[in-house]
Amino acid sequence: MERLVAIALTCYVANAMPVLVAKIIKHRHPIDFGRYLSNGHRVLGDGKSIEGFISGVIAGVCVGYLAELKGILMITEAFVLSLGAMTGDVMGSFIKRRIGLKSGDPAPLLDQLCFILTALAFYQVVFGGVDSFTFIVLLVITPPLHLATNYLAFKLRLKDKPW
Repeated sequence: MERLVAIALTCYVANAMPVLVAKIIKHRHPIDFGRYLSNGHRVLGDGKSIEGFISGVIAGVCVGYLAELKGILMITEAFVLSLGAMTGDVMGSFIKRRIGLKSGDPAPLLDQLCFILTALAFYQVVFGGVDSFTFIVLLVITPPLHLATNYLAFKLRLKDKPW
């Protein structure tokens, strides 16, 4: 159970950190460098920044470092999970732009699952995957937990929208 919590926290903290960075660093650099595709939609949008991506990976690795000190997770595992979570978040934004959703528009399940599924896919490629129990638990608890924490971030004025 400790390992499941360490994996979850690594991914969740990585995914949440860019929200805090956006409040601290006002001038961020968009990952897509402000580029548009031929359909007139941004590649990703201003909501996905280089600073947010890097801070998410670093924050997740910090969680992993603490877990490594307790012998629960290796820091390399935390790096792969964090990198996967941030890549999944960016992929979710890319998909949202392709279907015509603007930055901040809700995309049920895509918003809640893309980051965790991509993190687990990265983990699968590098380390051979997590056990079935961990996978299923993360798949089940992530959507409601993601919605609840986003609502809390909205109430704390860290986010403009409650989703």
